[in-house]
Amino acid sequence: MPTTQTLADRISLISVSSTMKVAADADRLRREGADVVDFGAGEPDFPTPQNVKNAAIEAIEKNFTKYTNTGGTEELKQTICDSHKADYGTSYNTKECIATVGGKHAIFNLTQALVDPGDEVIIPVPYWVTYKDVVNYAGGKCVFVETIEEEGFTLTAAMVERAITPKTKMIILNSPSNPSGAIFDRGEMERIVAIAKARGIWLMTDECYHRFLYDAEPHSLAAIPGVKDTVLVAGSLSKTYSMTGWRIGFVLGPAPVVSGIGKLQSHATSNPTSFVQKGAIEALRGPQESVGIMLAEYKTRRDYVIGRLRAMPGVTAQMPQGAFYAYPNVSAAFKNGIANSLQFSEKLLAEEFVAVVPGEAFGTNDHVRISYATSMKELERGLDRLQRFIAARV
Repeated sequence: MPTTQTLADRISLISVSSTMKVAADADRLRREGADVVDFGAGEPDFPTPQNVKNAAIEAIEKNFTKYTNTGGTEELKQTICDSHKADYGTSYNTKECIATVGGKHAIFNLTQALVDPGDEVIIPVPYWVTYKDVVNYAGGKCVFVETIEEEGFTLTAAMVERAITPKTKMIILNSPSNPSGAIFDRGEMERIVAIAKARGIWLMTDECYHRFLYDAEPHSLAAIPGVKDTVLVAGSLSKTYSMTGWRIGFVLGPAPVVSGIGKLQSHATSNPTSFVQKGAIEALRGPQESVGIMLAEYKTRRDYVIGRLRAMPGVTAQMPQGAFYAYPNVSAAFKNGIANSLQFSEKLLAEEFVAVVPGEAFGTNDHVRISYATSMKELERGLDRLQRFIAARV
């Protein structure tokens, strides 16, 4: 008799990344000859800084192309610790640091190392798509906390505390937020950390966009005195240095957690790519002017995008305080065959060839995510099409 072959049950607990699906759909239409404007990609449109590229090229030419330690070289880990200390005043050592294959890998590893089946993880809404799936994959339960959209997607300590139960294992905070661009109030975040510490709950701070703040100074929850046994840092070089395809990230946390992640990583990816590690060292140690240049350009684009969105009939848009995303409420256009953000996004792509990510991927139904990490020319073209699409329905 033929053998019935099925996937493992745990694979059904996760979905295909919505942001990756949007990218794939846009690419398919582009290959078919469509003139697509892509607002889906969550990556800088700037090139990787030349000094970073040169460092990796030099590493290849010097044959630095073999395995390294699973968690990265000592030089890279020390550089990560030194950089975080210089930025925020933290005091990590190399036993409390591991380099990963991107920031997403850092978050996956942390979740798999710490969340057991039945554990609850508190996640503010809207959330980055991967949080929900990696918690589900670990057998955990997501506990979603709705932020206040009208106040710029506000989150308070009281809101988080009400969601805590005896099963709460972890809280995930992402500020600046993907997808909303919101920055949570610093005092409220510090109160959340205090609650987590008092209750023996892990707190993961996703610092992917930590350098892209428009009107505030970057800070890290890990810099609060006495919280090294509570706060876990998931970091990435992808956005800060326009190194998305390089796949390099890191975790900072207690040595036993880092050691546990090392076990998992040794059987999954082993070390991050050797010569990429050399590029990462140069990115962290070298000139930082590129970060300011990108941030200034993103601010100009943000102001243009939000102005355009707010002028569209029925659309409301909160002002992003960081990252490079707008998260407008487009529910006024949910009519004539459109019932939700997914159908809105599908019709927008099919009719106007504009790619956005539906809000349902981030836990809300009334929004779409627009990345303004693209040129002003593309922003103008895409927003013209979006305005035409919405005006026809409102």
